Amino acid sequence: MQKMIAFCGLDCAVCPAFISTLENDDEKRKKVASEWNSEQYPLKPDDINCDGCLPTNKRLMVFCHDCTIRSCCIERKLENCAYCDDYVCEKLEKIWKMVDSAKDTLDEIRRNR
Repeated sequence: MQKMIAFCGLDCAVCPAFISTLENDDEKRKKVASEWNSEQYPLKPDDINCDGCLPTNKRLMVFCHDCTIRSCCIERKLENCAYCDDYVCEKLEKIWKMVDSAKDTLDEIRRNR
């Protein structure tokens, strides 16, 4: 599967929510909902529908919809944060604490742009 780099550097194509949606797999949705359920984002299997964070008119996970990185890139009309003049900002550092590969992805894009 081809990479789909989110604004923050995550690869949507390997995201369990994206894969569950793409494959229309209710068992995978159930597993993702169970693993990602939190007090801030109580999730049910029916909530696991996401076409990736890049399209603005498609299905999106609730926390991706609330993402300040996503809204910042859309507002600035950026493909992702690697193209931002303010790279690296504090918004990115928070996500990178959870998924450090996102930083590597954006750093590589910046080097090769």
